[in-house]
Amino acid sequence: MKENQYRLSLPSRMKYIVLPTLFTFLLLCSCHKDKTDSVQHVSMTSEMAYEGVNNYCHSEYDWSIAKENPDIMSVAMGDDMESEYKVIFRSYTGALVYFYVDKASGKTRIVEHVPTLNIENEVGTINLFDYLEKPAE
Repeated sequence: MKENQYRLSLPSRMKYIVLPTLFTFLLLCSCHKDKTDSVQHVSMTSEMAYEGVNNYCHSEYDWSIAKENPDIMSVAMGDDMESEYKVIFRSYTGALVYFYVDKASGKTRIVEHVPTLNIENEVGTINLFDYLEKPAE
């Protein structure tokens, strides 16, 4: 009878394996720190906004046509508003792309404007902190 007293049932034995494994997994996951989270605590400066938009435009748009005439495509700083910067990209087609960069978070709204047709479309958002390091060419 004494032998059966110390014998653990299968579910009882499993908790000695599962619980330490689960605890270790949770401990390791909670210690992981995301690089972008630590970067986003830095507030966006106007120089950072310009650099990020410039890098984004060079990675997303074809600048080969501007090699012959560099004045047909450009990135310029627009208005400095209370909570955001406005950075403007001018395409060789004459279209303007406005980047509204939130000073606190780096979240950037992208609005395309075609002046000749008077068409304006909000095309999406990006995290400008993702574009602060110069892309590989």
